[in-house]
Amino acid sequence: MDPTISSNDPLVMIKADRLEDEAKEIFEYVHRYKSSYNNVIPIKTDDKIVMLKTDQIILADINQTTLMLYCMDAIYTTKETLTHFQNRVNRQNFVQISKHAIINIDHLLSLSDSFSGNMTARLTNNIKSSVSRKYVKLLMDYLGL
Repeated sequence: MDPTISSNDPLVMIKADRLEDEAKEIFEYVHRYKSSYNNVIPIKTDDKIVMLKTDQIILADINQTTLMLYCMDAIYTTKETLTHFQNRVNRQNFVQISKHAIINIDHLLSLSDSFSGNMTARLTNNIKSSVSRKYVKLLMDYLGL
C-alpha cells in the first residue's frame, strides 16, 4: 500500500524482461477494466434522468421500443436500445440471455430447464427471465460449466 497513490486512480505496474503473451493479457485486461468500468450510468426516462449504480441493475429487457431496467429498488423504462445499453455498461458481469434481455450475473440465483432447450433464470427480487436456446451455451461457458 502506498498512501501517496489515490484509491480512485490506482497505479498498476507490470514488470517483465519482455512483454510475453501472459503479460500482454494482463495489460489488456487492466486497460479494458479501467476503460469500461462504469459504476454509475445515466438513464433517461420519460420525465427525468436517473443515475443508476450498475450493480443495482438486475435485468434489462426490451419490449418493442421500451427498455425496462429491473433494479433492486424500482423498474425504470427508457427508449434506449438494448445494444446501446449493453455497450454502455460493458462490464463483464452483464450477459445476454436472449435477443431481448441481458442479466447482471451477480443477481443470478439459479437456472432451471424449461421447454425446447430453453432455460429459466431466477434472479434477485424473484425476477424470472427465459434464457433462449441460442444463448444457453454462451451462458454456460461464461459460468465455466
